[in-house]
Parts: sequence; structure tokens; C-alpha cells
Amino acid sequence: MRAIVSLGSNLGNREERMRKAIAAMSAFPSTALVAESSIIETDGVDVPPEYASLKFLNAVAIFETALDPFEFSRRMHAVEDSLGRKRTVKNGPRTIDLDLIDFGGMSIDTPELTLPHPRAASRDFVKVPLAELGVSLFDGEGKRA
Repeated sequence: MRAIVSLGSNLGNREERMRKAIAAMSAFPSTALVAESSIIETDGVDVPPEYASLKFLNAVAIFETALDPFEFSRRMHAVEDSLGRKRTVKNGPRTIDLDLIDFGGMSIDTPELTLPHPRAASRDFVKVPLAELGVSLFDGEGKRA
């Protein structure tokens, strides 16, 4: 299955953490990196005002994997933890943020995982890297293409 992951970081050595995250996900069992976008710098979205000055680096990576979406997602969260992600402030600063945007076109809505990612269609930091890779997941109204 094709797994599309959005990456972001606004603390510390942002680019290094993103590269480490991609390498770690590439090492998941039966998983290979297919493509990755350029890294772009963006303003935070929905961040508390006191953190608005912290710029994000963002990118998208595409993997082919034999893992199921729940296992892929659990492993992604373990990568975040290993790279120092702390969830102390909602939408606060983060060393790394990994979001599973799409997984083989599946629609899933559980407490553990929602696919496609519910806010990806409205986020330029996801749409711009996807467009660079020639991937169109959403129509002009934010619905799955």
C-alpha cells in the first residue's frame, strides 16, 4: 500500500530530525521510500500566539509498505517519541510531527486513526509538497479526488 506522510518540525535541528524520521520510516518492515518532496519553511498553523514566531520546516514522503495502516501509524508515533516529541501544549512546538495523510485511498474513522487526514486538504504545508510530487488527493473543495 502507498502511505503518504506529512512531516513537520519547528524545534532544534529541524532538517536533521526530518531526515532521521524519513530514514526510520524507511526501515519499517516491508517498507520502502518511494518519493520525498523538497523541504519548505512555513508559518505555524493554529499554534498558540506565544509560539507563532517559530517557523516550521515541512515536507511529504511517500512509502510503499506491506504494513497495515494501524501498525504503520503506531510505528510513526514511536519514531516521533524517539526523536524527542513531547505532547505538552496543544499545537505547541515540536521536534517532529508525523501525520499519516493517506494510506492506499482507505477511509478509516476510529479513535486511533482517521484517514484521509481530516485537515490535510486545508493545509498548504501538505498540499504544496504533494503537488511538487504530482500527487493530487483532494479536489478544489477539499474532498478526496
